[in-house]
Formats: sequence, structure tokens, C-alpha cells
Amino acid sequence: MYNLTMKIILLLITLLILSLNAKEFTNALEFETSPYLLSHKNDPVNWMPWGDKAFAKAKRENKAIFLSLGYSTCHWCHVMQRESFKNKKLAKLFNKYFISIKVDREEMPHLDSLYQEVYLKMKHHAGGWPLSMFMTPDKKVFYGGTYIPLHKQTYSEGLDTLVEKLGKKYKRYDAKFQKELAEIQKTINAQVVYEEVQIGDISVNTLSDSLKENFDEIYSGFGSGRKFPEAAKLSLMMDIAQLNNDEELYDYSYEMLDVMALRGIYDQVEGGFFRYTVDAAWEIPHFEKMLYDQAELIPLYVRAYVRTGKQLYKDVVVETIAMLDARYVKDDLYYSASDADTNHEEGAYFVFSKKELSGSGVKYIENFEGKMHLNIYDDARPKNFKSMRKKLLKVREKKEYPFIDKKINTAWNALMIEALYSASLIDKKYERKAEKTLKALTDLMFKNYDLYHQAVIGVAPKQKGLLEDYSFFIGALIAGYEVNYDKKKLDFAEYLLNHANSKFYKKGIWYLSDDKLHIKAGLIDKYYTSPLSKMLQNIINLAALKASFRYEKLANATLELQEEELKHKLYDVPGLAKAYLMKNLKVTTLKSNKTNLLNHKKEIKRTTYPYILTKEEKYNDYLACTIRLCYSKDKSLKKVLKAIDLKRRW
Repeated sequence: MYNLTMKIILLLITLLILSLNAKEFTNALEFETSPYLLSHKNDPVNWMPWGDKAFAKAKRENKAIFLSLGYSTCHWCHVMQRESFKNKKLAKLFNKYFISIKVDREEMPHLDSLYQEVYLKMKHHAGGWPLSMFMTPDKKVFYGGTYIPLHKQTYSEGLDTLVEKLGKKYKRYDAKFQKELAEIQKTINAQVVYEEVQIGDISVNTLSDSLKENFDEIYSGFGSGRKFPEAAKLSLMMDIAQLNNDEELYDYSYEMLDVMALRGIYDQVEGGFFRYTVDAAWEIPHFEKMLYDQAELIPLYVRAYVRTGKQLYKDVVVETIAMLDARYVKDDLYYSASDADTNHEEGAYFVFSKKELSGSGVKYIENFEGKMHLNIYDDARPKNFKSMRKKLLKVREKKEYPFIDKKINTAWNALMIEALYSASLIDKKYERKAEKTLKALTDLMFKNYDLYHQAVIGVAPKQKGLLEDYSFFIGALIAGYEVNYDKKKLDFAEYLLNHANSKFYKKGIWYLSDDKLHIKAGLIDKYYTSPLSKMLQNIINLAALKASFRYEKLANATLELQEEELKHKLYDVPGLAKAYLMKNLKVTTLKSNKTNLLNHKKEIKRTTYPYILTKEEKYNDYLACTIRLCYSKDKSLKKVLKAIDLKRRW
């Protein structure tokens, strides 16, 4: 009895100690809903969320701001947390000198966009995550970094000395600091001045030349270092290949699709694409899987399959959707991402040891930290691929799957809905899936005639929608209309466009959000298509479908302001380039009755002109029209498609 009583007492003491420790290291993030912010709620750093309270506190206490932006499936964010933000000694320095603000860049992509641009101007090269910015309470940045190690390394000073140094520097606020601060602000606020270029008019040919000059002919894709899928560039390349009947660009497009499907950026065992590879040859990925990558790549593989009939492309679509169904779907909605790490070990779930591969039929090639990440180095999958995959799946069943970020992001779900509508060309069941997700997303995120940005299932959304939410939602509705000609989708898309116009378009400029941050929309497509470029494409498409000169005027006004940037960046702003071609070459609307359009979906998609929309009308003939004129009418679809090709060719 005595022993039992002592055990109970010891247990209660242990629980009390744990409770006290938990309270000791709980900060203001405990009231947030973001999985990323919640993962930092027990750091000894006194984190606060972004907001007026944090900046008011900094002014009141005469402290600088430490702003840290990351996301829940970011490997180096985890490393920085373990090394530095969990370090009690370092946390004391942060808490002494700074008001520390933690931001989920997926919750506030517009804020991330702003500070990535600041970092680029300060450092003259792109940033990334985590992003670490030190600034005054009135938001003047005086030091910036990405991942910063705890102790000094060859590439960076360590936080163990940097935090106190920067904190004291701000406290002094002497003439030297003020001069440095002024110089940094001058650099950040400087307007971009483009050198004159001699390309003349932007055309299919100048864009084609730009793509060819920057394509990696050795490994395929773009860039000479680490490789991202860059779906927007691949989409533009496929457009121009169609427009010019350019065999070289067709080859580049299919080479890139092939290499991504067969090498390490694709999960050969369970399907789906990783975020990027750390090498130029697409072999070793950073093992995160992002919903937006799957959503933007699926339509490109569908497009290639419809044109070529290549089984690999169809397999990639089916496998990727199946992977998402298995891992990412809850109540017909899609989670945001999965982590690269399992138990702090990068790629642990996805790679195989020599022992694990024994008897699988896979030749062991050590290529990742003493283990193997599976690549197919031939031009096609091996004959034993299916049996090999079954054996490897059994190996993985014994492992713990990485953390999944269960946020429901409106923009990314909308991208996935558009992807499912696209995949319905392969199998009608994907249309049904798209319809279910569209309804679930609308029910969750469209409240009181307003769109919301993100939420966790079971928690009411609070954050109002951003430009990207409206852009991708409208794109999904247009795609859905073209699949089943439900006019309600087109009307909803038009409502969202007009609502977005009133919220984000001010005095000729599009903004990423409707708040006091006033962050202008940019044109970078590297991770997923720029919300502004997607919105432009939507406006042009709705102008064609609705025969609206008002929408055409809005598209023209927006494009005119972006033309100078397009002339200088060409292939590097592919979403904008696509919108420009749609506007200049004219979107053609192919009209006929619903039965005709549904019966000839694939035939219409195989035409050589990429900017065709379909619209239900009550007549039996086929009619091809731009916004201002109709130029071909016939009972024969073949004749009308030929007329479209001849009329629209550059």
C-alpha cells in the first residue's frame, strides 16, 4: 500500500512539473489555428503573431522586431527551430532585445511576397524559407537572412553572437546606424529601371527564342542548379509549340515531362511530385510534397496524354490523384502539404537501405546519405515496375509517414479542382470528384458573399480571401463550366471577378490583399502561377465567354502596365506571357449545343490552337467567334477547327 501511495505521489509531482514547464514555455501563438504557428507555441522565444499588438509592444518597450517567416513542412525551418528557437540561452537574448514575430507564409503569402522582395533587393539574390528579417518597430529592415545557424559557419555569422549584436545596435540608434538604415531603405525603395531592349514587339517568336535559350538541353527543364517543376513555363512552352507547330519545343516539353516522371522528383512508389530537386539532373529531391505542385502538373500530363496517347503520362495523372486521395483528402477537401522529414530525418520515409531493397528487383545505387532514392534512369519504366512497386510499398508500410499540414487552403484546393476537371478527359470519375470538392470548398470558404483564405476542418475560417484565392477559384469555375456547361459556375465566376475587382484593383494597380499592407501583386511564377497572371487569364477568358467589352478593357489596362516587364523577362514571367498571347492572338469561343461539345471534347483539345474555349448554345452547327466577330460556321467540326487554326495562326 505504501509503495502504491508513493508511486501515485511521484506521478502527481511529475505531472505538476510537466504542467509548470509547459506554462513556462507557452507564448502568444497558442491561440492561433495555423499548424505552423502552433508548432512554435512552446518555444522559449516569446513569439507573437503578426499584428498591431506586436508592433505597439515593440515601440512601447523600445525593442526592434525579429520577423521569422516559414511554413510547417519546411525542412530548414525545423532545423532552425531545433537549433535556435528551442535554445533557452538564445531565447533569453531574443526576448531581451526583440519582439519576435512568427508568420506562416502560407497563411500570409502576400506578406511573404513583400519581404522576399525586400531580401532580393538587399542581397541581390533570391531568398527562401525560413526568412529572417530584423527591423525597427516602424518596419524599416536593417538586417536580413534566410536560415541562420546557431554558431558561425563559413556562409553566415551565428545567431549566438548576431542577436545581441543587432539588438545593441538598435538600442544605440547612433548616427552610424541611422546612416546604414537610410541607405538600406533607399535600396529597398528604389524603383526598378529597365535597360532598353531591342526585341521590338513581343511575339510568339521572341517568347519561343527566350524559352529555347534558357532551356537546359543536358538535363531538361530550366536553370543550371536545383530544379523546380515550373509548371507555368512548361505550359507556355507547350502553347508555343502548338502555335508554331515547333518540333523542337514539342521535344523539349515531352523531354521535361518524361524526365520528371522517371527521375527522383517523382515518387516512383506512391506517385506525386516532390517540391524540387537539389541537383540539376532531377535525381535527389527535397522530400516535401505540396498540393499546388500536383495540381499544376496534372493538367500538363493530361494535355500531353491527349495529344500523344503515351501511357506514362496517363499513369502519372492516375497515380498522383490516387496518392492525394490516400494521404491528403478529408471531407472532399485537400490538405496543403507533407513534410520532408520523419522524426527529424530528411527523406526517411521515402528512401531505402540496401537490406530493404533485397528481393525487390531494384538494383541498389547509393545516392542519398548512405541509402537509395529511387530513380528510373531509362527512357521508360521497366517491365517489372508494378511488381517492384508492390514490394516497395510493403517496405514503406512499416515506416511512419511524414507530418501532413492539414490546413485547407482555398487557392490550392481551387487549383486541384481545376486539375480534376482536366483529368476528367481521362476518366469521368474525376469530374465527380471535382464537383464534390468544389461544393465542399464553397460551403467552407464562401460565407456572406465573401471568399476566405484558409482554415482547419472543423474551425470556421476567419481570414478573408486574398487575390490568389479569387484568381484560382475563378479558374476552377471556368474549367468546370467547360466540362459540364453548368451556367451557375460561369455566373459565380463572374461574381467573384467583380468582387475581386472591387477589393484588389485600386487606381489601375492590383494588390495581393484587401488590407492596410497595400502589397502590389507581382508576376513571379516560380512555385505556382502568379495570382495576377492567373487573374488576367481569367478576365480574358470571361471577356470571351460573356462577350464583355468591359472585361476586355480591364485586361488591356492591366496588361499595358506590365508590358515593359514582359519585354525584359519574357520566358521568366510565363503566366503573364500566356495572358499576353491570349489577348493579342484572341481567345476563340467555339459554340454549339451541349451534346456536340461533350461528344467531341478530345478532338477539340487536340487542335493546334491552344486558346479555345467552348460555350453551350442552342444551335446544332459549330460557330467560332472572338469577342468582336464570328468567322466560321459549319455543321462539320473538322472544318471549323481547321478555320480556327488558319485564322489564329501567328
